[in-house]
Amino acid sequence: MAQSLLDRHDVELAALAAAGGRREFGELVRRHSSAVRMLLRRMGAQPAEADDVAQDAFLQAFEKCAEFRGEGTFAAWVKRIAARLYLKRKAKDARYVAELEPEQAEVTVSPDAAGLVDLDEALKSLSEVERICVSLCHGAGLSHPEIASAMNLPLGTVKSHVKRGLDKLRARLSGGGEPVGRAAHVV
Repeated sequence: MAQSLLDRHDVELAALAAAGGRREFGELVRRHSSAVRMLLRRMGAQPAEADDVAQDAFLQAFEKCAEFRGEGTFAAWVKRIAARLYLKRKAKDARYVAELEPEQAEVTVSPDAAGLVDLDEALKSLSEVERICVSLCHGAGLSHPEIASAMNLPLGTVKSHVKRGLDKLRARLSGGGEPVGRAAHVV
């Protein structure tokens, strides 16, 4: 009896897709497309742009499926592809300018009735470069050197953006009430 696509592991589906299995790759897309689009949205993509970049990422993943060796998850692998494509698109459109000290008004994120703060809303309160660095590090699983290379920023700058962004998110999500517009200096 043939094994159902739903019962197969991502690594097995990727191997079958690398051999030309379109149905198997379709199952991988079905399983992981929403997570890829969510990462792109958290990086700052508008819904239509997130859909476009996700589609391009899956097309590239299909073409390079033989390169997936199963050393990590398929989801992480395709998220890295999507994140890199998004950064290339932003650079090409000349809408992205990495700023070392971004000017940003203080943003207040209001908790909902249950006292919870939406992570997506909290991410929007970060500067663009902090949001992208945090999303690439913790959403796409890129290392600091990989982010520095993809964004054409010094490694120390990327580390600072990730740390500052995480500190702001922790303060916001813990209900610390600290304005997100500026980082607090702890001595």
